[in-house]
Amino acid sequence: MAAEQKQKLEQQLWNIANTLRGKMDADDFRDYILGFIFYKYLSTKMDLYANEVLKPDGLTFKEVKGHPDEALLLQELKLLAIDKLGFFLEPSELFSELAKRGNSGGINNFILGDLAKVLTHIEQSTMGTESEEDFGNLFSDLDLTSHKLGKSETDKNELIVRVLMHLDEIDFDLENTDSDVLGDAYEYLIGKFASGAGKKAGEFYTPQQVSSILAQLVTVGKEKLKSVYDPTCGSGSLLLRVAKEVKNVGEFYGQEMNPTTYNLCRMNMIMHDVHYKRFDIKNEDTLERPQHYDMRFEAIVANPPFSAKWSASPLFMSQDRFSDYGKLAPSSKADFAFVQHMVHQLDDNGTMAVVLPHGVLFRGASEGHIREYLIKEKNYLDAVIGLPANIFYGTSIPTCILVLKKKRENPNDILFIDASQNYEKVKTQNVLRSEDIDKIISTYKNRIGEVKYSHIALLSEIATNDYNLNIPRYVDTFEDEESIDINAIANEIKVLNATIEETDKTIVGFCNELGIETPF
Repeated sequence: MAAEQKQKLEQQLWNIANTLRGKMDADDFRDYILGFIFYKYLSTKMDLYANEVLKPDGLTFKEVKGHPDEALLLQELKLLAIDKLGFFLEPSELFSELAKRGNSGGINNFILGDLAKVLTHIEQSTMGTESEEDFGNLFSDLDLTSHKLGKSETDKNELIVRVLMHLDEIDFDLENTDSDVLGDAYEYLIGKFASGAGKKAGEFYTPQQVSSILAQLVTVGKEKLKSVYDPTCGSGSLLLRVAKEVKNVGEFYGQEMNPTTYNLCRMNMIMHDVHYKRFDIKNEDTLERPQHYDMRFEAIVANPPFSAKWSASPLFMSQDRFSDYGKLAPSSKADFAFVQHMVHQLDDNGTMAVVLPHGVLFRGASEGHIREYLIKEKNYLDAVIGLPANIFYGTSIPTCILVLKKKRENPNDILFIDASQNYEKVKTQNVLRSEDIDKIISTYKNRIGEVKYSHIALLSEIATNDYNLNIPRYVDTFEDEESIDINAIANEIKVLNATIEETDKTIVGFCNELGIETPF
């Protein structure tokens, strides 16, 4: 039943999103529709919580307006809501009230100004409180004055009213605390937008199939996690996916450089009912200005931008995350800089899994030096997993996953898995099926060597290869060509030649009957 409900909600929300599709480009209508869904979510949470608090008084939240003790009731409710929910809305600011006001009497009343004030008030209600950073500027990408919504103010208002009305008709079912249907539907929408965003998609979304692998890798043998961290968290999908693999995650930490994606991540966290006190997402460049530098995390997952540029400033050599290696990743390719950063933040009992381009496995110079140090001196590398090409939005290059631990159960070897040929082609994209994912995880968990799929390489074997980790060096996927029976082929040629001779004679006979020259 939950699956049917989820599918229905996803389709309803996507249909509403398409109301905006023809008006603006994908990035813009993504921000608007996700922002409005988030506003309705906050509104519904506020209404439900206030009704619960007011139940002993025989009141509902909407009945507070006009009540003789309205000011006192709102003051008390605000104090409670800020602590419990992290924000506050008045009864007149609820989503349903604005939607009703916009379409009262079947006529589109002008509500753009009121809507802008409400969104601002949600953020202002948190000022000076513990949740201020988590809610500040959350709606900054919802520009209700933008010409993208329409040429005239009337056109803009009409479009927004239509979207709010459609959303108001949908039951988010937030009373059901055991269900995360809305959070999953929100994630579904983010994924849908990513599939049409081209190269930009990688900035905010990791495909769920890859998220699932990373999440399962860092939770092997664990039922709960003290903390999980993603240094390039995008929309937060990876962090949230880890939470699905264990019974409980204590705290979520992340850093995201893009302001719009940073807002999306915080919304996504809240929409999945992660309490504001349990997540800490920062808007900054992780390599240049790390925000959780002195913290250590039990699980770390990441899908950093592939081969991104960074400053590689010599000043970084004095920082603990880089100093031991003696060299920095090149300024043109920050892949290993992210690895070094993540290793620095990893707790002694933790596991990290990161998606990277294949070049990190074999490129030389400073990258080769860092790779050798990680294996020879630190012995942190636990597994190398090759993924199929064309599974990420916006790039078709093949990728790999590196799994690292500071305290490895198998310190004398490294597991190599070549899963590059195990996938299904769906339209223009390659997709890892559930059985493909299960095989990767099972092989990693049980540390299985399988011909043409996986190999357990001793550290001495890695050293012999000069710490080159190119997967074909360890997993031989070469397929022998079928043997050819030369005698059988010679006999086939003789038969063909005899057939040709008979055919030529027949053609000559026809030409003679017709009195024309033969073609040969």
